[in-house]
Amino acid sequence: MDIAGARRFPVWLLASWGLTRLALLLFVFKVFVFPGPDVTGDVSVIYQGWYETLRTGTFPLDDVTWQYPPAAALAVLSPALLPFLDYASAFFVLAFLADLAVLCLLQYTGLRPGRTLRGAWVWVVGVALLGPTVYARYDVMVTAVAVAALLAGARHPRVTGALIGFGALLKVWPVLLLVGAAKRRIWASATVTVVAVASLFALAMPGAFAFLTFQRERGTEVESLGSLVFHVARHFGWNGQVLLNYGSVEFLGPYVGAVSTAALFLTSVAFGWLLLWRLRAKRFLAHTLADAAFVAVLMFTATSRVISPQYMVWLVGLAAVCLCFRGSRMTVPGGLVLAACFVTVLEFPVWFSHVVGSDWMGITLLFVRNGLLVAAALTGALELWRGTVSRPFPTVPGQATRTRESLASS
Repeated sequence: MDIAGARRFPVWLLASWGLTRLALLLFVFKVFVFPGPDVTGDVSVIYQGWYETLRTGTFPLDDVTWQYPPAAALAVLSPALLPFLDYASAFFVLAFLADLAVLCLLQYTGLRPGRTLRGAWVWVVGVALLGPTVYARYDVMVTAVAVAALLAGARHPRVTGALIGFGALLKVWPVLLLVGAAKRRIWASATVTVVAVASLFALAMPGAFAFLTFQRERGTEVESLGSLVFHVARHFGWNGQVLLNYGSVEFLGPYVGAVSTAALFLTSVAFGWLLLWRLRAKRFLAHTLADAAFVAVLMFTATSRVISPQYMVWLVGLAAVCLCFRGSRMTVPGGLVLAACFVTVLEFPVWFSHVVGSDWMGITLLFVRNGLLVAAALTGALELWRGTVSRPFPTVPGQATRTRESLASS
């Protein structure tokens, strides 16, 4: 049997990707109907509405659902690249191409010496489990930028920094990829990119940073960790409401502010732990950049006031990058994220009515999904600490010294 040949041509991987993605396209183009509410409405109504406004040279300042940094305009305007298709169709095709780009990056990396195709399989399976929501949000495009940034880290630090900076201006969260960056060139490149691109948008289009106000005024979304308090409280007389607010279904009423504040406190604790880890970390290997980014995004996702289903795409992409490296310790957290993806598609869109209604099925789904995310975050943090802080340097004479010196010189 030609093992090398089988490795060069991962037939099963490509076939699995092709079949699952064909299914996703059939669902978003409504050849088949996916259970639950229509997930494509954000594209055909909200995104297209923003598109019409952005084409006039300004941001949608009067729309509180616009909660994205300025470069998000590029994603919303991108269907103009395919003028022969209507807006929604063009968007779905571009999301599909972003998915394909991630697969190609992961496969190319996985076939290199010392790497593995586990990461590509995580991407194939994870996106399939999340269902058509992946192609009906621009998060898959942002994830493609983040994956490219992490995979470029070892050989092209300036490219990594530029991609991280650009990604942060698409949807903020890629800034967390800097947590494990040991090379100063990555930080410098990211800073220059953010300043340059943000300045261009600020000068060219009014309201580039209005999203900061809208984000600050968000409440507790019904799928978040904190929402479990109110899902249960509704069975014991809590008299708040579930309403569409700032573009998502949120709880409004007594004590919502306190729970949102508690979520922000947990996020602050997560930030404090990451800062402590960075100060204590002694060992930065090829996979540390990806491992740290995965743990950071896991922590901030699990503690967020909002956990939309598309957030899971970020985690799948970062877990996939981690598992491209044989030495990564993120196997268990990555598996927990895949399990959370399966539960996520059940709570949205399949049985979202049970979530909104706070019945016991909805509560159980949220408890399991959010519990898996918390477990993944804690497990990932523990493994990251063990691999970079607690674990001693190799005992080969002079090797630890050379590792430190190489980092210092970079």
